Amino acid sequence: VRLQVQNVEKPLYRGTFHCFQSIIKQESAFGLYKGIGSPMMGLTFINALVFGVQGNTLRALGKDTPLNQFLAGSAAGAIQCVICCPMELAKTRMQLQGTGEYKLKTKNYKNSLDCLIKIYQKEGLRGINRGMVSTFIRETPSFGFYFLTYDCMTRYLGCEAEDSYVIPKLLFSGGMSGIVSWLSTYPMDVIKSRLQADGVGGVTQYKGILDCVQKSYHEEGWRVFTRGLTSTLLRAFPVNAATFATVTVFLMYMKSEDNLPECEPGPVIHQPSSL
Repeated sequence: VRLQVQNVEKPLYRGTFHCFQSIIKQESAFGLYKGIGSPMMGLTFINALVFGVQGNTLRALGKDTPLNQFLAGSAAGAIQCVICCPMELAKTRMQLQGTGEYKLKTKNYKNSLDCLIKIYQKEGLRGINRGMVSTFIRETPSFGFYFLTYDCMTRYLGCEAEDSYVIPKLLFSGGMSGIVSWLSTYPMDVIKSRLQADGVGGVTQYKGILDCVQKSYHEEGWRVFTRGLTSTLLRAFPVNAATFATVTVFLMYMKSEDNLPECEPGPVIHQPSSL
C-alpha cells in the first residue's frame, strides 16, 4: 500500500526491502502490523463466502469444466466485494497513518473499527464503499483465474488423496494460484489503493477510476501500475498455499469420515481422481 500510493516526486521508499527496513527503523516492528485488525475481522467471512459461493455456483453450472471453474470463481470474487471493500479501506487508512513516526503524533483512528465508524460519520455509506467499483473490477476476474489455476495445477500434478506428496503439491498449486490471480489484475489494485487513500490529509486528487488511471500514467508512466508488485507476490504465495491446502485437506478428511456427503462435488475442485 505504501509503495502504491507514495508521492513520486518525494518517494519515501526505493523498493520493497527498503520499505520493510524503513518501517522497522522508523516505526518499530509493530509498524509492519498496522491495519491488521481489519483483515482479522473480515478474512474469515471472505473465505467462507468465496469457497461457499464457488462450490455452489460450480454445482449449479453442472459440469466441472475450465470455463465453469472460471465463472464460479468470478461469481465468488464479485460477491465477496461487499466485505472486501470496506475491510481494505480501513486497512489502507490504518497502514498510512503515522508514516515514518516512531510514536504517533496525531492519531486519527484508534483501530480499524474506529476508522470505519469515523468514515461513515463523515461520508456515510458512500465513504465506507469508496473504491467499490475498482474492487469489483479487480476481484471478479482475479478469483476466476484463482480457481481455474488451482484446478489446472492439481490436475497437472496428479493430486490424489493417497499420494504421499499430496500436501506439497497442494501447497504449490495454491501458491501459484495466488500469484496468477494477483498478476491478472494487479494494475487495478494500484488504482484501488490510490482511490481509497485519496483524501487522507484532506486533499482529494482523483474524481474516479479513469481520472486516477490518466493522472497516474501521466505523472509516473506505465511503471506506476506495477508499484508494490514484489511485496504482493512475496505475500501471495505462502498465504494462498496455506489457504487452498487447508481447505482441500479439511474437505478430504471430512469426506473420508462421511460427515459431509453433500459436499460433492466440493467447494474447491471436483476431479475424476479420489481428491
